[in-house]
Amino acid sequence: MELNNIKRVYLVGIGGIGMSGLARYFHHLGCVVCGYDKTHTPLTEALHNEGICIVYEDVADSIPMSFQTPDEATLVIYTPAIPKDSAILNYFRNNGFDLYKRSQVLGIISKSMFTIAVAGTHGKTTTSGMIAHILKDSGNDCSAFLGGISSNYQTNVLYGSNNIVVVEADEYDRSFLTLYPDIAIITSMDADHLDIYGDHSKLEESFRLFASQIKQGGTLICHKGLPLDKGFTYAMNEQAQAMATNVRIEDGSFFFDFTDGKVSIPNIRMGIAGLHNIENATAAIEAALHVEVDPNAIREALGSFKGIKRRFEYIIKTPQTVFIDDYAHHPEELRAAISSVKRLYPDKKLTVIFQPHLFTRTRDFADGFAEVLDMADETILLDIYPARELPIEGVNSEMILSRMKMLNKQKCGKQQCIDMVRIEKPELLLTVGAGDIDAMVQPLKNALENV
Repeated sequence: MELNNIKRVYLVGIGGIGMSGLARYFHHLGCVVCGYDKTHTPLTEALHNEGICIVYEDVADSIPMSFQTPDEATLVIYTPAIPKDSAILNYFRNNGFDLYKRSQVLGIISKSMFTIAVAGTHGKTTTSGMIAHILKDSGNDCSAFLGGISSNYQTNVLYGSNNIVVVEADEYDRSFLTLYPDIAIITSMDADHLDIYGDHSKLEESFRLFASQIKQGGTLICHKGLPLDKGFTYAMNEQAQAMATNVRIEDGSFFFDFTDGKVSIPNIRMGIAGLHNIENATAAIEAALHVEVDPNAIREALGSFKGIKRRFEYIIKTPQTVFIDDYAHHPEELRAAISSVKRLYPDKKLTVIFQPHLFTRTRDFADGFAEVLDMADETILLDIYPARELPIEGVNSEMILSRMKMLNKQKCGKQQCIDMVRIEKPELLLTVGAGDIDAMVQPLKNALENV
């Protein structure tokens, strides 16, 4: 595929965070961009307002005439999350079109660029967002494809004037194996996506393959303790090649010092909260130093980094009420979010609302979810968000609830949950999950504020 020849792009599953980034990228290049998604969301609405045509009915007749005949100027991209019986997907498959996964297209775009790729079962979106912001804010510039909406730039794709691109490297469906980075970061390799990999060892093997694809003379930056046989290690409050030390909270902000044996950056104030984000920042700093960003500019950029939407995002922050929303959907992500909230607000009663994501993930990690949710003072569970899966008999939110030891726990529907929050007015509320729980954020905010 020659990118320079592309004039028309159709995306099957355009509303996904990664797919929407590609839609914006090709639209920016001047291509005609259209796509299908099954649901209206704020993101599809934003794409529509930017001039991108989106249909919500999965019928072949909805495909525009200009996309109905294959040619070298037409590119069709699809996401593996689209059902195999999709009428639109099968029209393209059955009529001679070459179909590309999102990850393949990302691989082609980044092939000719200096690529910084961030991988990991968690931490990759915030870390890639940090690196992109450091490069932009310091005047070094970059392009970026992020797995979330940057709060600094209000988009998930950034356009740069140089040859550097920052990409989030997704391990789902082994997508990241289309990338050949100059700098690769691996933040974590916890068991996840076992519906794809089967077991943890296969997931680890895939990460090692990704690490082996770094270009000659390139650099691997990895969290200390990961089962990798090479790489420049980083850690917080323990010995590694790059370290975050003297971690502290002052006036509600996290501070730390950085050193990697060559460069020291003292007294870094984080623009976002969370101990896990100090670890992410340590990796981001090391990547920025490898492309020769000035250490003082790095410190300034981290102070002005506003984070990624739904990554430890403050919805309400007053002396009376704190409401934080987070994308966490794996036990270790929940542990990081809950631990950080409790450390920031040790004297407030913590209420957690959690929507499990995927039947397989709930089945595989029910014990882990139960253990971590027991760290809260009160837990409300919603039904499992199925995403791409069909139900599995016996797998439901009660699997987690029944394993929890705390007494102040319950499962309820979304509206019941909102009504409960309106009545009880929890002083410290954390919503977590990767499904459609984000649609509850505004109603919950209204409930807390008596709107």
